[in-house]
Order: sequence, then C-alpha cells, then structure tokens
Amino acid sequence: MIDKNIVKLLSDLSLTMFRKNFFGIYHGAISAKVDHNSFIINTSDAIFDEMSEKSFCQLSTTKQDYRWKIASIESHIHATIYNNIHEAKYIAFGVPIYTTAYTLDHNKIVLDDYFGKTMFGEVPVIDPGDFNTWYDRNALEITKYLKETNSHVMIIKGVGMYVYDRDINLLVKRVAILENSCRLLSIRSSYR
Repeated sequence: MIDKNIVKLLSDLSLTMFRKNFFGIYHGAISAKVDHNSFIINTSDAIFDEMSEKSFCQLSTTKQDYRWKIASIESHIHATIYNNIHEAKYIAFGVPIYTTAYTLDHNKIVLDDYFGKTMFGEVPVIDPGDFNTWYDRNALEITKYLKETNSHVMIIKGVGMYVYDRDINLLVKRVAILENSCRLLSIRSSYR
C-alpha cells in the first residue's frame, strides 16, 4: 500500500509543476524514495494535473516485477539514481518550456538575474547525442553526470531537466528559479 501522505505531497507538487509548465499532460516523472530499496513514481498514464493514488506505483530499486510495466518510462533512471546517489530522496523529470527551448541553441545557460545567478551562476547543457539510442543509455549517463558534478540538476539539450534533492522544497525551488531565469533570458532577447 502506498503512503497517502507521500501521494498527497507528490500530487500537490505535480499540479503546481504542471501549472508552471514543468510537466506536460502525460509528459514527465516525479518520485519519492520510501525506504532503502523502494520508491514511488507516477504511472505511465498519469495526468499531472489530476494525480491520485491510482496515478502512482511503488517499485523496488533492486528487482523488477509486473508494476514496472505500468510505471513511467523514466522509472529506470529514477531507480539508478536512487541506487547510486544516496542523498536523493525526491526526483523529478520535466520539459520546462523556456529552459528546454534555450538548450536548442546554447551549450550552457548563463543566468543573469539575481536568483538564477546566486543559485546556479552557469549551468552546462548536456548534448544527449543520438536520440534513437537515448533511452538505452540515459539511466547510466544521467546518474553518472549527477553523481560526478554534485549539482542536483542536469539540463539535457532538447530533452528537458532532471533534478533531485533530499528536500522536496529545494527541488521545486531549483526548478522554479531555473525556468524563471530562462524565461527572463528569452524575454530579454526579444528586446534586442
């Protein structure tokens, strides 16, 4: 049985993040580690602005069973991160519009606004290479990058953003600041 408090927390955050365009109607993933060997993640058919207990499933990080078939396509990545980055308690993947659009023409995001500059300064944009093989490689590449850089955020060119944290509020803050900063960069470019 899935913890109702975690379901409520993830549901509320999913709605907020959906309203801010971090998640699409069916596109994205959010999870929470519940113990050493398991986590809760949205299902593949979850609608992010209407999450309920049926929108989540609990998975083992060490073995796959029938529940993996209904879980988000991002489940393998979340499991790999939880197995390798012990401070990860919450993980989210989304395609924030301004951040993702910015990645299409830039190799790094240089943030100029106060909040972006003080929290991130500069964020590299990682090129995923061949999109046809991305889902075969992404779990290891994302986990390796997050572990080696200790940045808690990975921006992937044309794909979106992975973010993790021990504190759910910090996770949401990272997403919000980065997306707002990229929005400001976009607006600024229209004034030039």
